[in-house]
Amino acid sequence: MAWSLATGAAVTLSWWGVHTVMSGTAYDPPRAVPISVGVRGGQATDVPVSSSTHRALPSPSPSATASRTAAPKTPSPSRKPSSRPPSASRSPAKSSPPAAASGEVESYPTRGGRVVLELAADSAKLVSATPEPGWSMQVWTNPEWIRVDFSDGAGATVSVFCTWNGHPPVVEVVDQ
Repeated sequence: MAWSLATGAAVTLSWWGVHTVMSGTAYDPPRAVPISVGVRGGQATDVPVSSSTHRALPSPSPSATASRTAAPKTPSPSRKPSSRPPSASRSPAKSSPPAAASGEVESYPTRGGRVVLELAADSAKLVSATPEPGWSMQVWTNPEWIRVDFSDGAGATVSVFCTWNGHPPVVEVVDQ
C-alpha cells in the first residue's frame, strides 16, 4: 500500500514538473521584437541594412560545383575493394536554388513605424509592419491596394498606401 502511494506521488510530481516546463517554453506564442535602426522619420540612407527581408546573393551555379564533386571516388590501392556497391548517400546532395522573390523588397520608415513591401510589376505584398513604441497599427488589404495606419493615440496618424489597380505599385506616405 505504501509503495503504491509513493509511486503515485512520484508520478504526479514528475508530471507536474514536466507539464510546467513544457507549458512555459514549448508552446508560448512568438513575441514581436521591435527593430531598432539608426534611420528615423523618413530619412533615407544608401547603406544596406541587414534584415530578414533582404535576400542573400545567389550561390555559385550548381553545375560548376557538381562538375568538381560528381566524379566517383575510386578506392585507394591500400584498401581492399568492397563487395557491396557504394551507397547512394555518399554522393553529393543536389539542392535546388532558393525561391526568388517575385518583386523588389522596399522599406518605408515613418515616425509611426516601418512598413516593408514586396513590389512586383503588377502587384504588391505586405512583408511586415512594425509600429514605433507608443504607436498602434492597423492594416487593411485588398486585391488592388494595401493600407497601413500608425496612430499615437493623441490624434497623430501616419498612413502608408500602396495601390496597383491596372498600373505598377505606387506607394504614398501621408503624415497627419
